[in-house]
Amino acid sequence: MLIGPSQCGKTSLTQVLRGETLRYQKTQAIVWTPTTIDTPGEYLENRCLYSALLTSACEADVIALVLNADAPWSPFSPGFTAPMNRPVIGVITKADLAAPPRLQQVRAWLDAAGAGHIFITSALTGDGLDDLFACLNTEEYQ
Repeated sequence: MLIGPSQCGKTSLTQVLRGETLRYQKTQAIVWTPTTIDTPGEYLENRCLYSALLTSACEADVIALVLNADAPWSPFSPGFTAPMNRPVIGVITKADLAAPPRLQQVRAWLDAAGAGHIFITSALTGDGLDDLFACLNTEEYQ
């Protein structure tokens, strides 16, 4: 299950995970597929919709907090994942758009929110995706 703000790259990551061609597609509602649960950024940005995220999280094998490398701030509060009863990873997307100091800041935000393993990726260049795929295919996350 992918949770992150609008425009952070959740749907692009979903497309890459499914082996699809990258194309812009705005997610309007929670999209369930056999391999992913893609959530609209608005569900994270509007606290009234947190219950939908928590309910959907109960059906996921693993939860990925997704944040773009050039994000100006984090929508995830410290301990954000505390009520979630699934393993949580962090995925930094759009790594090709940020310098290493910025990546470290985003990593710190995801760590504070409760993400375990944190992956730095770029759907455009493919960087970091092999490590993410390998992790998701381990027994721990299935």
